Amino acid sequence: MTEAQIPLDLGHRPALTDADFLVAPCNAEAHAWLERWAGWPGPASVIHGPAGSGKTHLARVFAVASGAVTIAAATLGVADPPRLLAVSPVVVVEDCDRGGLDEAALFHLINLVKETGGRLLLSGREPPSRWPVTLPDLRSRLLAMPALAIGAPDDEVLAALLVKLFADRQLRVGEDVVSYLLGRMERSFAAAARLVERLDRAAMAGRRAVTVPLARAVLETAPDPSAG
Repeated sequence: MTEAQIPLDLGHRPALTDADFLVAPCNAEAHAWLERWAGWPGPASVIHGPAGSGKTHLARVFAVASGAVTIAAATLGVADPPRLLAVSPVVVVEDCDRGGLDEAALFHLINLVKETGGRLLLSGREPPSRWPVTLPDLRSRLLAMPALAIGAPDDEVLAALLVKLFADRQLRVGEDVVSYLLGRMERSFAAAARLVERLDRAAMAGRRAVTVPLARAVLETAPDPSAG
């Protein structure tokens, strides 16, 4: 294998500021709700949507605006709630439905946030009613929270997302490439991210620009299951 066939994955830094968030009909309600976090009627809320839908980006924007501390649900332990609230009165717990959740710890955190007058944002792929929670008191708390959905993207959102994902990787693409991809790609946020990654790797391997012929070749080739 030649040197040109071995793309070096140097990583990229996604743009996750409020200005970079693509507000569209599929996420506008959730975005507006998080902007009003100080005036929520209750201490906690939930955002949910499919993989790659922008939950992490939106939670990052919320965390910056509110000064929140963020933790993955799978790492939340029973000793964490008071420690987290000692850092900030606002907490974000991500991926609550991905497994490994300490239900007692989350229940304690919810109660402590309420007692201290703080704010809590939870995220998951599914709405709270579908989370695999067995603790009755925790389920009751979750079902009482406002839950904001992030929906499927339309053409306009997907086009803007593709442009952003390419820009995150410092790749410039023409409108012809974006239009070509829109008509042939799987229509989801996660698929857009995977496709841009594949195009980036192919462009590096071939030392070429991202063009329609390259896009055609990548789409016609089965993805490498070991990639990413």
